[in-house]
Amino acid sequence: MSRSGLKFLAVLLSVSIVAVLFAGLDDLPRGLRAQIAPERAELAAAQQKLDAINTEVAGDLKAEPELFDSIAPSQQWPKMLGRERTTLQAAATDMAELTKLEKANRRADGDRVEQVLLRERGERESAVRNSEMVEKDAAHWIFVKQNLPTELKQMESDYNAIHGFDTAPLVLVVQKTETDWPGKKSDLDGRLAGMRQSIAQADTVWQNSAGARRAAAAQDFAHLDFAAFASDVDALHSTAASLPQTSTEIKALSAQLYTSWDKLLVDMRDPHGQYEQDIRTVTTRFPDAAAKTGDTTSEDHWVSVSQPTYKAMQNDLGMAVEHKNEGLYDSEAEHVAQPAGFAYMAPPGQSNQYGYWQHHDGRDFWVFYGQYALLRDLLFNHSYRPLDRYEYDGYYDSWRHGRTYYGTDQSSGTPRYGSQGTATQERYSGSDYARRGGFKSSPYASKPGGFRNSPYSSGGGDNTPHRFGSGSGGSEPHAPPSRGFRPAPSRPAPSFHPPSAPRRFGRH
Repeated sequence: MSRSGLKFLAVLLSVSIVAVLFAGLDDLPRGLRAQIAPERAELAAAQQKLDAINTEVAGDLKAEPELFDSIAPSQQWPKMLGRERTTLQAAATDMAELTKLEKANRRADGDRVEQVLLRERGERESAVRNSEMVEKDAAHWIFVKQNLPTELKQMESDYNAIHGFDTAPLVLVVQKTETDWPGKKSDLDGRLAGMRQSIAQADTVWQNSAGARRAAAAQDFAHLDFAAFASDVDALHSTAASLPQTSTEIKALSAQLYTSWDKLLVDMRDPHGQYEQDIRTVTTRFPDAAAKTGDTTSEDHWVSVSQPTYKAMQNDLGMAVEHKNEGLYDSEAEHVAQPAGFAYMAPPGQSNQYGYWQHHDGRDFWVFYGQYALLRDLLFNHSYRPLDRYEYDGYYDSWRHGRTYYGTDQSSGTPRYGSQGTATQERYSGSDYARRGGFKSSPYASKPGGFRNSPYSSGGGDNTPHRFGSGSGGSEPHAPPSRGFRPAPSRPAPSFHPPSAPRRFGRH
């Protein structure tokens, strides 16, 4: 073959290769084409479903005229189903256009196909959803009629349960709680009044439904308002179920007022990207508001947290990340991290049921009473050193501005609390965090904010930042709660005696 012939064949081969490579590139995208056929099948199924619903509902209306004559919304069902049929016809028109675009198979029509597919699918789903609602309504009322004897028995049972509900034990609990915690009287009275109102409303429903109950018992459907009767049945059943639940909730809220608690971050780890925190919950339960001591318990458990939560709290090892005083609901807990135990101190010169200030070698130190030695040890991880007056002043200033207090070590100028604090390094030297080399020099300043989205955070309540020690009803908005700073009538033996030799507990 001549050289020119070889060149011609080479050119022809190249053109053929290019043609093969570019074949199909002007077609509709495969993803769009793959959606059309299934959607066509879904539309056909929807059309069959609407036909069946229309037939069924029409049959129900014809078979039960007395029933549906008393239910006003049922008169609109044929019109509603007619509108959904029209909507489905619009979807069919869109499907016809999709079929044409599918046959044309042009890439340039891709946006149009996507747009029409989206509209057609929405029309189909809407028509089916609304038609099914009509079908369920019709079936519901037929069920009510068929089960009238059962509904009547349930109605009577619910009324007897409501009428026989004994509120006396709950009233006694509320009265004692309100005596102990007058600041919660308005809230608890409101909850109790709500229960009583529900009982009174249920009694009215029962009395007003006497005629309907007689008609239902006699199967006198011509004189029975099924809708009103069903509403009365539901109202009594709802009240009967809610009374014991509400009573339990009120008792639980009352019990919360007799506890103080702290949630401490005592360890953290991130093995294989799984972020975990060890949370110690220290709870003190008081028998009554006048008690000067309570039963203290603690529980440690690891919880999984998200990376953002872990990172946000990584500077707060050893801190109380939540705190609640007695006299408050759990939903009123503080969520601004502070050094553990600081919330229990009284202002300088004052004492409270937890401890007192002792003057020694020209300086003031906070000392916990002996009966709170367990509470102190749990909060300070068995490594308590008396707190100097300057520590309280720094904490209080940060607390009243809603900031976290990390303190300053007077000898080194580094933080005393939190993950990089010198006191924390001493107290939590055996933690996983320490064994992984977590205690590293990382200076940071006091910071605002709380950890409202932590997985162990108390539910409910105001999510705005709070300050430790702030109670309800105090005259000073930033003052600690009145109970926590009530002067103790006597001074039991202290749980710590300051050393005779000077120590580094304050400014020099």
